[in-house]
Amino acid sequence: NICNKYGVLLILDEVMCGMGRTGHLFASEFDEIAPDILCIAKGLGAGYQPIGAMLCSKNIYNRLGKGSGFFQHGHTYMGHPVACAAALAVLKAILNRKLLSSIKSKSNQLFNCLETQLGHHPNIGDIRGRGLFIGIEIVKNIETKKPFDPNLKVAASIKHAAFEAGLICYPMSGTRDGKWGDHILLAPPFIINENQIIELVNKLSISIESLK
Repeated sequence: NICNKYGVLLILDEVMCGMGRTGHLFASEFDEIAPDILCIAKGLGAGYQPIGAMLCSKNIYNRLGKGSGFFQHGHTYMGHPVACAAALAVLKAILNRKLLSSIKSKSNQLFNCLETQLGHHPNIGDIRGRGLFIGIEIVKNIETKKPFDPNLKVAASIKHAAFEAGLICYPMSGTRDGKWGDHILLAPPFIINENQIIELVNKLSISIESLK
């Protein structure tokens, strides 16, 4: 509303959360927000090709068209045909295989499993997210939510233990103020099945227990 009132362009970064990761093609759809400019990348290529894109509203597109019609950015490999072909194949797979609706049901199972096994763990401050994009906050004290000393590198330690257990997760440090705070990010494949969700949570639990 503020952007609309004062004519400010709303630009959203959906590089990590876009292209179905939250159960909607774009995460902003959940909040019924239509940005003027939207940035997407990672899920657009699904790991097959490196590619990113900037989407814009019809109003911005038409303004460019009425001007020079030229959008100057100058990256050497822009519009690479192989990367674009991969992105198109990914988009077709997401839509034709109805992966968005399945993400929502898988998300429910994943959240339930996480809450059951880790919801009362003394070092889990919070479990939050949308779809298959989930952050787990690691704390030293569950009552005060006091984080671990950054020098302990807790997130990195959990990641190492997870690798040993056969699980790839994303460790994040300094998530509270740039220095303090540890999180583990989960972003499993859209095609993960029920048994694999259970396996994921079991291996994550083993990894977090390594803190003791």
